[in-house]
Amino acid sequence: MGMSKKTALVVGTVLPALLLGACGGGTGAGQADGGSSGGSKATTITLMAAEYSKDNTKAFWDSFAKEYKDKYGYTLNVNVVSWDNIDQQSSTMIQNNQPPDILNLNAYASYAKDGLLYSADDVLPAEAKSDILPTFVKYGTYDGKFYGFPDLSSARALFYNTAVFQKAGISAPPKTWTELEADATKIKAAGDIGYAMPLGPEESQGEFSMWLFNNGGDWKTDGKWTIDSEQNVESLTFMKKLADAGLTQANPARTNRADAFDLFKSGKVGMVVGFSPLAGALDKDGTVKYEVAPFPTNDGSESKTFGVTDYLMAFKKAGNQDAVKAFYELYYSKDQINTFIEKEGFLPVTKSGVEYFQKDPKLKVYLETLPNARLTPTDDPTWDKVKLAVQQNLGAAMTGDPKSVLAKLQQTAEAQG
Repeated sequence: MGMSKKTALVVGTVLPALLLGACGGGTGAGQADGGSSGGSKATTITLMAAEYSKDNTKAFWDSFAKEYKDKYGYTLNVNVVSWDNIDQQSSTMIQNNQPPDILNLNAYASYAKDGLLYSADDVLPAEAKSDILPTFVKYGTYDGKFYGFPDLSSARALFYNTAVFQKAGISAPPKTWTELEADATKIKAAGDIGYAMPLGPEESQGEFSMWLFNNGGDWKTDGKWTIDSEQNVESLTFMKKLADAGLTQANPARTNRADAFDLFKSGKVGMVVGFSPLAGALDKDGTVKYEVAPFPTNDGSESKTFGVTDYLMAFKKAGNQDAVKAFYELYYSKDQINTFIEKEGFLPVTKSGVEYFQKDPKLKVYLETLPNARLTPTDDPTWDKVKLAVQQNLGAAMTGDPKSVLAKLQQTAEAQG
């Protein structure tokens, strides 16, 4: 799978498709041993896993299933599904009361709200829970209980083209928004694009998160939506100022993240918000000289990063609890989880994982910011609908009034309850 597929994964994009007939391996414990409904314990469970890459995902889970069988005696039916299909396929199975035992997806809160999931108290070994970074526990918690167990993560940082910086006479990456604007102005004067700003529907909430988090803003505060807060309006207004001054690529509202990455990979852009898969693509191409730095803040304070994770959630099914517990005990063992994350090219979600990945100096910036990463409100069951509204409408601020655009999004969020 190329980088664009990985990108689709970590932003929680919901893509329309329906291939229910492609589901294999049954639906798990409910029919695994033919007797779980009568009180017996399941000996077989099913994992529906998202395909992060064609080269690694299925190979990892097949190997994991063998280890799971050898160590615990349970059978794990592995069903790897592309990100184009998994949302629709899994939701249809759940609507038909035939969920997999374990589901790997980017949203969990609505299922937790409906009482369908095991909480950490039910199935997650204490050692595993204590190893998960607190920021992921926070965003995996709904109504006081931890349901969204993270499998891997990504974090964003500022990528800058060192050749473009040198051409423009810039010696160091910006640490404040004022410096970023000044650097973008110099880059434009030298004939290149200062900053690639993707506010298209692919992931505008991700781009905006980097700006609002680094201006003291947030999507929600103390349980209430704050999309149109003073800090967020100031952030979006500054972004519009950059676009109006021609310091970004043309038409940020219609530029998706993949487009912005392609621009950066072309060598004509000075700065872009990126993450480790972009670094992997740049290293593979070997044509752009770049460095990575923390994203600038408005006031020069400590940088904050936008983090993204996906979840391994467990559905309550008669007789499957012990097998599910064993699944998590094995997955969160250091050998398994670190191998999976390393092969897929993402970032850890555990404290021990952060220590393990210190061996790679290219991950230094991400690992330093990851423990304090801030996520979008994935613990809110309505976030998916709010996110869709943001993706479709935020870009309008580039040709309109940022305050009005955010006020309408605030109204949309509040209307979701």
